[in-house]
Amino acid sequence: MEINISAVAEAVLKALENGSSTEGDIPVGISNRHIHLSKEHVEVLFGKGYDLTPFKDLSQPGQYACKEQLTIVGPSLRPIEKVRVLGPVRPASQVEISRTDAYVLKVKPPVRESGKISGSAPITIIGPKGTVTLNEGCIIANRHIHMSIEEGERFGVKDNEYVDVDAFGERRTRFFDVQVRVHKDFRLEMHLDTDDANAAGLANGSMVSIVKK
Repeated sequence: MEINISAVAEAVLKALENGSSTEGDIPVGISNRHIHLSKEHVEVLFGKGYDLTPFKDLSQPGQYACKEQLTIVGPSLRPIEKVRVLGPVRPASQVEISRTDAYVLKVKPPVRESGKISGSAPITIIGPKGTVTLNEGCIIANRHIHMSIEEGERFGVKDNEYVDVDAFGERRTRFFDVQVRVHKDFRLEMHLDTDDANAAGLANGSMVSIVKK
């Protein structure tokens, strides 16, 4: 079938004029519930001198899923089991869940940037050797996009800027107030939790576009 190049170019220009970049700019990575641990809490949960076991590299350099899985419990006393630990260790432990998980656990986590745990919800983590109760540390991760410095320049955005994003899944959706995180070691990817991804009909590798304002 012969493709009309002029028609394609006209469609792209129309999309830009209507406020959106062309479809397929940014790949999606879906983030299931997971746990980040401090070295202290690794040893409480798994035993003195224990080191996390890398299982699979994640999209962002230096980040990896571990073989270790734990159980989390909230006020409902209904546990969620086999929650994956991510490495490497962090200065403070943190549990990231979805809003659906929060209903099961009966916790009230704020929507936060990862690492911003001050005043967040309490949660209990159960391991094979011990238990850790965090007075704060349970959050719902905000929608965000990782970019390298070069990619930030290409998209015309800066670190900590907020943008809107169009998703062209089974249910076309516009995500508002998506945080952009620019760093020399980041790789281009938008991170959504399972609730957001399922609502928009998106899968790992689906493509989304920043809305040009």
